[in-house]
Amino acid sequence: MSKVSYYSPEGLKKLKEELNHLKDVERPNASNAIAEARDKGDLSENAEYDAAKEAQGMLEMRISKLEEVVANARVLDESQLDSSKVLIHSSVKIKNQTNGMEMTYKLVAQTEADLKTGKISVDSPIGKGLLGCKVGDVADIVVPNGIMKFEVLEIFRD
Repeated sequence: MSKVSYYSPEGLKKLKEELNHLKDVERPNASNAIAEARDKGDLSENAEYDAAKEAQGMLEMRISKLEEVVANARVLDESQLDSSKVLIHSSVKIKNQTNGMEMTYKLVAQTEADLKTGKISVDSPIGKGLLGCKVGDVADIVVPNGIMKFEVLEIFRD
């Protein structure tokens, strides 16, 4: 059974665009590469053919995985979410209790995560640790180098 993932409308649109690109552009390119390599002679000693077949296998695996993700994707109506606690698609301002540093993150599905834009996965240690917290709560989050304490300062929807 596959895991249901929740996406913003733009996140799901990007996934579908990537899937369509792989099917409509990359798949024909892979077939052409195999045909060109096949035309070069003996397949038993043709490294170019082997590489093209390997690339095609990886492409088909990626397409299959994306099809599964898209099939199990659900778009969240963010207006219906409880804004009193941290949930997927919540933006949260937190304060590191150790060094006093404040950060703002948006919790998103794993495939939408992008730390440069402040989007972290709900499957990450910090994302998991913040889920369900309310303003004023201090979350003890287990990270690879120990336990970090974050105070939830603010929860908002963008």
